[in-house]
Amino acid sequence: MRTMLRKVGNSRGVLIPAALLAECRIEGAVDLTVEEGRLIITPIKAPRAGWAEAAAQIATREDEDEALWPATFPEEEGGEWEW
Repeated sequence: MRTMLRKVGNSRGVLIPAALLAECRIEGAVDLTVEEGRLIITPIKAPRAGWAEAAAQIATREDEDEALWPATFPEEEGGEWEW
């Protein structure tokens, strides 16, 4: 699809058709970057989006993973934390 740059004050703008925005799931804020001479528009997702749902799902798991939820902490066993 071809389009033209439009003057917007001292800048230039591009109208993006609603169908393209919907297909890319772009709503609201975007991040603009340049890669190899190309302008990249990336949607910005809200910080922590989906965290509550993920935490609730983990909390209801019956097969808790020892790596995620250790039964004891290293200090309790006389050890030290590994970083």
